[in-house]
Amino acid sequence: MNSLNNHYPCLVLLCKRPALGHSKQRLAEGVGKKRALVIAQLLLDCAVEDLLDFPGTRALAPDQAQHQQWGQALCESALCIPQSEGNLGERLNALDMQLRNLGHQYLIYIGSDCPLLGPDDYQRVNEQLRYSDTVLTMAQDGGVVLMASRKPWPTLSALPWSTQHLGQALLECCRSSGHSVSLAGELFDIDLQEDLKPLLEALAEDARPERLKLKNALAGLLEVSDAK
Repeated sequence: MNSLNNHYPCLVLLCKRPALGHSKQRLAEGVGKKRALVIAQLLLDCAVEDLLDFPGTRALAPDQAQHQQWGQALCESALCIPQSEGNLGERLNALDMQLRNLGHQYLIYIGSDCPLLGPDDYQRVNEQLRYSDTVLTMAQDGGVVLMASRKPWPTLSALPWSTQHLGQALLECCRSSGHSVSLAGELFDIDLQEDLKPLLEALAEDARPERLKLKNALAGLLEVSDAK
């Protein structure tokens, strides 16, 4: 990955520690809590795989301070900064400020819900940050799967997080705050049981080790579902 004016981006993974009954709850409504927990762990492993392979600096932000040691063990080469209190927008603003105060100016934020993200996506975002203040990769359901910026985020607390209106609201919020914004494509993330079959198909040619584990698990799960 090329430098951005001698700056490499920092890839930041926001994550939760998977736990029975607390992981992928909308998915669990379709596949059950135990299977949702397995999928949540596999999705997290894919995101950590991206973090480990990323050529810039890395940071990991668990949603609870008590999980800092757990988070650090996921990627020992990453900064591990627990998220603060508040809604996701407030937590992102606080985390962004901490990272910028540490000297990181080009920041790419991801979660663990989009295993379709790959090296080409990160490269595209990296290149677009050369001429845009903010770069967003949209989700097909109206959300966002990646958000990157070379400027501090505007106040994000009032945005409609976890809704189909988030992507457009974030885009408008950044533009109204004076950011130049570019879009880096659109992918789908994993929220519901109906997302699993398209995910398996989309990952058909993906040879990354954690994606292979995810594919094998999905194939087994969907085979069981089809047999019912």
